Amino acid sequence: MTVDTAAFRVIHPRARRRRHPLMRWYRRNERAVLSGLGVVLFFVLWQIGADMGAIDKLFFSSPTAVAVAGWEEVQNPRFWEDVKISGWELLVGSVVAIVVAIPLGLVIGWYRRLNYAADPWLNFANALPRAALVPIVVLTAGLGVEMKIVVVFLGGVFTMMVATVEGVRTVERQLLDVARSFRASQRRIFTSLIIPGTLPFIVSGMRIAIGRVLAGVIIAEFYAQNQGVGVMIYKASNQFLQGGSDRMMFGILLFTLLGIVLYEAVGYAERYFQRWRPSLDLEETT
Repeated sequence: MTVDTAAFRVIHPRARRRRHPLMRWYRRNERAVLSGLGVVLFFVLWQIGADMGAIDKLFFSSPTAVAVAGWEEVQNPRFWEDVKISGWELLVGSVVAIVVAIPLGLVIGWYRRLNYAADPWLNFANALPRAALVPIVVLTAGLGVEMKIVVVFLGGVFTMMVATVEGVRTVERQLLDVARSFRASQRRIFTSLIIPGTLPFIVSGMRIAIGRVLAGVIIAEFYAQNQGVGVMIYKASNQFLQGGSDRMMFGILLFTLLGIVLYEAVGYAERYFQRWRPSLDLEETT
C-alpha cells in the first residue's frame, strides 16, 4: 500500500543581521539627532540667505553677527543682572500660577455645580488677551518686579486651570463607579483616581502655558522699561543703524532657546506621568 505524502516547504528563519554600532546609536537617539539637524539647517539657511541678500540684515541680522553681538553682550555685567531679573520674574510668576491653578482646577472639576458656575468665567479669562490687563496691573502694583510677576502669573494660571478642569472631567466614569461600589471614601477616590488621572492634563497645560508666561515676561518688561532681557531687546530694536538688530535677535533667541528647553523638560514629565493615568481594560478574555 502506498502512502501519499505531501511536500512541505521548510521556511528557515532569516538570520538577523547585527547592526553597526553607529546605526544602533542613531536608532536610540534618532529624535535628538533629527531635531539637532533641523536646528543646524535653519541657521545654515539663515546665514546663506543673509549672505546672498535674500534676508535683510538690517532687520533680521545673520547668525554670525548675532553670535558676535551675543559674545560681547555676555561680557557685560549688566546683561547678567538682566538675566537674573527676568529669570526671577519667570520663576516666581510660574510657581505661583501652578500653586493656584492646580488645586482650584481640581476642586472646580470635581464639584459639578461649581463647575457649571465657573466654566463661563474660566473660558472668558483664558480667552482674554493678557496684554490688555497690563495697564490695570500697573495701576495696582506699580512698575516694579511685583507688576511683572503678576503679568507672568496671569499668563499661565488660566491655561493650566482649564487643562486641570478638563482632566478631572475625563476621568473614566466606570472607574469611579467601581470605586464607589467598594465604598471607597471621597479622599481615597480623589488621591488614587482623580489626581493620577488628571496629571497628564496638568502637565499638558503647563506645556501650553510656557509660551504665555515667556510672553508675559517680555510684555511686562517692555511696559516697565527698567530691567530685564526684554528691556535689552526693546532698546536694541531702537538702534537698528548701530547694529541693534544683532543684539535684538540675540535676546529673542535667548527666550526662544529657554522656551524650547522648558517645553522639552515638561514634555518629558508629560511622558513620564502618562504611565500614572489609570485605565480600564475592556477587552474580553476567554
